[in-house]
Amino acid sequence: MNSTSRRRSLRGLVRKFVPGVAMFARYERAWLKADLGAGLSVAAIALPVGIAYSDLAGVPAVIGMYSAIFPLLAYALFGSSRQLMTGPDAATCIIVAAGLGPLAGGDPEKYLSLMVVLALVTGLIYIVAGLARLGFIANFLSQPILTGYLNGIALIIIAGQLKKLLGYSGEAEEFFPRMAELVTRLEESHLPTLALGVGFLALLIILRRWTPRLPAALIVVIVGIVAVAKFGLEQSGVAVLGEVPAGLPSLHVSGFELSAFNRLLGDATGIALVSFTSGVLTAKSFARRNRYEVDANQELIAFGACNIASGLAQGFPVTGAASRTAVNDSVGGKTQLVGVIAAGTMLLVLLFLTGPLGSVPTVALAAVIMVSAVGLFDFAELRNLYEVSHRELILSLLTTIGVLTMGVLPGVLLAVILSLGWLLTVVSRPHDAVLGRVKGHKGFHSLDDFPEASTYPGLVIYRFDANLVFFNADYFRGRVRKAIAEASDPVEWVLLDASSVSVMDITALQKLDELRQELSAQGIVLATARVKPRLATFFNRKWSAKRAGVHAAVRFETLKSAVRAFQQRDKPEDPEPSDAPPDTTDN
Repeated sequence: MNSTSRRRSLRGLVRKFVPGVAMFARYERAWLKADLGAGLSVAAIALPVGIAYSDLAGVPAVIGMYSAIFPLLAYALFGSSRQLMTGPDAATCIIVAAGLGPLAGGDPEKYLSLMVVLALVTGLIYIVAGLARLGFIANFLSQPILTGYLNGIALIIIAGQLKKLLGYSGEAEEFFPRMAELVTRLEESHLPTLALGVGFLALLIILRRWTPRLPAALIVVIVGIVAVAKFGLEQSGVAVLGEVPAGLPSLHVSGFELSAFNRLLGDATGIALVSFTSGVLTAKSFARRNRYEVDANQELIAFGACNIASGLAQGFPVTGAASRTAVNDSVGGKTQLVGVIAAGTMLLVLLFLTGPLGSVPTVALAAVIMVSAVGLFDFAELRNLYEVSHRELILSLLTTIGVLTMGVLPGVLLAVILSLGWLLTVVSRPHDAVLGRVKGHKGFHSLDDFPEASTYPGLVIYRFDANLVFFNADYFRGRVRKAIAEASDPVEWVLLDASSVSVMDITALQKLDELRQELSAQGIVLATARVKPRLATFFNRKWSAKRAGVHAAVRFETLKSAVRAFQQRDKPEDPEPSDAPPDTTDN
């Protein structure tokens, strides 16, 4: 390979795995104004949100700033979305706290070291999944179940912020005990905190509703700092954030007990599954809006890089952030440079302006978190499910209830189990049909769709609308028996239209042979038509060829040729049934 070919190959690898570099190489000056405005707007949202979400994760505020800054730089290099912003996410922070709390046993230093390892392990899982091209896992959780899971997370977040917003003390850790605590302890609320909390909530709602382009979270934080300084609220008992250390994080990985690794690996897998699913959905939705495509496998690698960057900076796991992405898109951000500008802006604050952050009232952060959690709760999707599919609405609500009663981490497992259960239910009992001929229509059609369709006396044409594998083979056999039992005339042939079967395993093949023998004992021929040649690739080639030869007499290329063979089974030409239309098709 000559030097030119090597350079081209290297450029190809860079474009494939580090798309941000290729974007910066062809960056147009005309984009800079839009990217600069969008970057400053994103920073105005991301900074207070990162500080607020650090409380959800159970870590100091500066950790939230690290987690908001450095992943943006990593995503700008490795991400395939031009609009997606990464950083702290409410659901991810809740999972982090739920997983690390029991492992740390109340030791803050141990908690922080476990958190760093969790972020790094999550990043490695992402990268391995991306290199293995497992981007399809974005579709692993169905939308209704993902909605139910995130709705449960939203309610847990809201319940957890109530005592900070209203100013009463509470010890409950679970959702329903926290709601009961609200009723019993509301009268103990600290009135200045309560007044501030209600005021901040109202201000956030007004700003988000009437001036959505303004950084509402930043405005509330600034108002809170000014109120604390002007009215001496800290002396009145209003809790404030406290000192936020300035400067860059030290890049190191603390030691931890290897016995905790298995638990961390499970937590990291859950975080990767849920956060990637929600993050890539955000990336895809904004890419579709702006008429380009994102690569799900590259997004896995990008999310991995973001989490490794966060972990090395002593931050917590991160993912795609829908609210900050929406801000970027609404302001008109053009490229991944928006993330670099936002990160740079927040980095300047971290280096030179941390002093005022110490006066941020925690009730202001609670208000920001609660409003964000309300945005996480998807009322529109629940209403849509109510109108479209009551069954999937129930699955979504069951997921929410499971998260509220079982907890966040078991809720991830429940979401996966419900998704698998729903998938297996659909696939194991697929649609099927007995076929007939319809006057004025070509081909063969379902009797359920066309009750007036004509059939051939003694012949049942049956179609199974799914792949035939171990978990639906018994259902298939039962449905064939049912079709025979419901036939109006004694059945001589069952003709299986195999056009919908693209995959078959050995269990299904054995069940099919058993059915053939069972029907043969009753004097019924089991014939097949429209069998896809690729089915033979699932089995040994020589064996498949031998089997095809054995069953050649009852295997047909088309339904038409199979019906003709049935009609001529006793004599050369057997007329069509009087009420059936002429056979003019080739299927």
